[in-house]
Parts: sequence; structure tokens; C-alpha cells
Amino acid sequence: EEFYGKELILADRETVEQEADSILKEADVCDVAFLVVGDPFGATTHSDLVLRAVKMGIPYKVIHNASIMNAVGCCGLQLYNFGETVSIVFWTDTWKPESFFDKIKKNRQNGMHTLCLLDIKVKEQSLENLMKGRKIYEPPRYMSVNQAAEQLLAVIQNRRLQGEEPGTT
Repeated sequence: EEFYGKELILADRETVEQEADSILKEADVCDVAFLVVGDPFGATTHSDLVLRAVKMGIPYKVIHNASIMNAVGCCGLQLYNFGETVSIVFWTDTWKPESFFDKIKKNRQNGMHTLCLLDIKVKEQSLENLMKGRKIYEPPRYMSVNQAAEQLLAVIQNRRLQGEEPGTT
């Protein structure tokens, strides 16, 4: 703020989604800028802002940012050898999606690499706080490679119990 001489507002996803119209309304009289982590169009929230701006006749300019999606080349792997990207989410006691495994398996069958995006929980409410309408947030959590591998192994074990022999090489 001191450097730019302007107020900076930290806008989380909830703020951007719920206050998008009021944020864009200000863009008629002053410049409004969003600085985001990663690709600005990697999330529907930011695409929605652009669509709203177009609908309101507000000109916009996008300056693309670096993201994990285009940093893959640093690993020495060619982007054209990647199949569908998957997200591996934190499991709960009652929710254990396995769809990421099927996509990894399909990519492998096609001779493609898979970029696995590991879950991040930032500014998330517990189910209890969400149901009671309390704006109390859980501490941030970041999925480790070990946690993702454990979930992959659990899916393989579950599939074997169901009589399937998933290819794991």
C-alpha cells in the first residue's frame, strides 16, 4: 500500500464470488486490478469476472501469470506427453472419491504422464461451522506427496478387493 499509494484489499474466493458486481461497479470510475496465484483463468471465479465485465461494458486486460501447469517443463518432461491433469483431494470419513485413479490409469494406458494437483485447504470451514453459519475457519492444510501416494495405494487395494487388478506399473 505504501509503495503504490493505494489501498490493497485481500479478496479470497468468497469475497470475489459474492461481491463481484460491487467490485466491477467501481471499475467504471477507477482502475481495479486482481493479482492471483497461478493462471488467472485456471479458476472459474476469474473467468466469471471477465464475463461480467464484458456484459457490463467494462474493458479489461489480462496479464498472464506463471502457474504449476506451465512450470512442468522445468522437470524435463514435454507438455505434449501429458494426459488429463487430475486433482487428488483430501479424503474424509464419508467421502473418498477414486475418479483421479481412473484418469491416471487411462493416461498410463495411453503412454502419457499425469500431472497430479494435490489438495490445498485454505480458509475452509468445518462442516459444523458451515452448518451453523459460523465464520470460523480451519487451519490451512496442504496435501503431501506421501498422503497422495497413500490414497493411490488405498484405491488400488480397494479395487483388488472388488476383484479388479489395476495396472500399477
